[in-house]
Amino acid sequence: MLMDSKKPSYFPKDFMWGASTASHQVEGNNYNQWTVWELENAKHLASTAHRRLGWLPEWETIKTKATEPSNYVSGRGVEHYSRYQEDFDIAKSINLNSLRFGIEWSRIEPNEGEWNQTEINHYKQYILEMKKRGLKPMLNIWHWTLPVWFCEKGGFKNRNNLSHWRNFVQKVADELLDGVEYVITLNEPNVYASFSYLNAEFPPQEKNFIAMARVYWNLASAHKQAYRILKAKKPKLQIGIAAQLANIQAKRPHNILDSMVTKIMRYVWNWWFLHRINGYQDFIGFNYYFTDYYKGFSRVNPKTPKNDMGWYMEPEGIYPLLLRVWARYKTPIIITENGTADQNDIYRQWWISETIMAMERAISEGVEIHGYFHWSLLDNFEWAYGWWPKFGLISVDRHNSMKRTLRSSALWYAGLIIKKS
Repeated sequence: MLMDSKKPSYFPKDFMWGASTASHQVEGNNYNQWTVWELENAKHLASTAHRRLGWLPEWETIKTKATEPSNYVSGRGVEHYSRYQEDFDIAKSINLNSLRFGIEWSRIEPNEGEWNQTEINHYKQYILEMKKRGLKPMLNIWHWTLPVWFCEKGGFKNRNNLSHWRNFVQKVADELLDGVEYVITLNEPNVYASFSYLNAEFPPQEKNFIAMARVYWNLASAHKQAYRILKAKKPKLQIGIAAQLANIQAKRPHNILDSMVTKIMRYVWNWWFLHRINGYQDFIGFNYYFTDYYKGFSRVNPKTPKNDMGWYMEPEGIYPLLLRVWARYKTPIIITENGTADQNDIYRQWWISETIMAMERAISEGVEIHGYFHWSLLDNFEWAYGWWPKFGLISVDRHNSMKRTLRSSALWYAGLIIKKS
């Protein structure tokens, strides 16, 4: 059911209506630990695609891409690095007033202690062009990709390496804060730590709980260190992270075991990191994609509806999550990512509609929400899945000169923004 546009809007006039991107997923021609890993693993990922992905609802339509090694190589990206002004113009045309974007550490510091001023100037111009169009920049310092030299030193697993992180953040503070009011230090530290050092789906593909715990702990320290550096440079800067939070529920609400497991999972996945950095956030930024139901120690989600990646979709699940976040922290909230993989554009309008209604309901109950950033502005490289998942408001045809086309859901979203502004 779509929302009634005639109802009054609870969204404040300065609400940030935006979309998100990440540097490695759209720029193209990067060189970092992910690009190295992609080239080493593309053939393996393609040859095992049917075993890993054959159960997906859209397998028959994606299998040609999923079984092709080139699908798993970011390569030219979607050429956002060179076409960002065109992409900003499109974003403005659908009434967005904000964009979340990432900067690429490996471009700025390709070798230890070696700063590339050309790349720094690129991001300065990037921010300037965004501002020229009336788009408020939300700068994301780190979105999973790392310089190769930093990884060779052990990455975030080695606490001594935080000195290199501090140097990088200081360079960002010195060079890239003009015109920027909002900064995200880290994207989804819980996903990075668990998928890289426990599930072994992401590089460096370690299966070591102790290594995972060390990385997670060090990332909490990395955020607090970055917060201090950024605040010293620009005290009024609004700083947070983009946590990945899930609406975790008991399958049997009155079952003691289900309720206990739910509380444990909520703390481990949602709250531990936010508690560690409490007092070092000016807003609570979080990404919402999942509602998960637990029956005992097993996750038992409904079988439908599912998106192209097989994720169960419950967009309205963001409502109880907003209430819990607000009750715990009483700090302004920004939805830093939210969307669905939907190549045929069947569910995206419904997803956005249900999400906005849930947000509006939360605002009406006193929850302070400052912005909503849809994931994503453009079709992008979806990490270990490659190019076949389609999250973009803007479709990108990588086989036809990177042609940009607005999806119908994007045009609908543009109209919604006007009604709610």
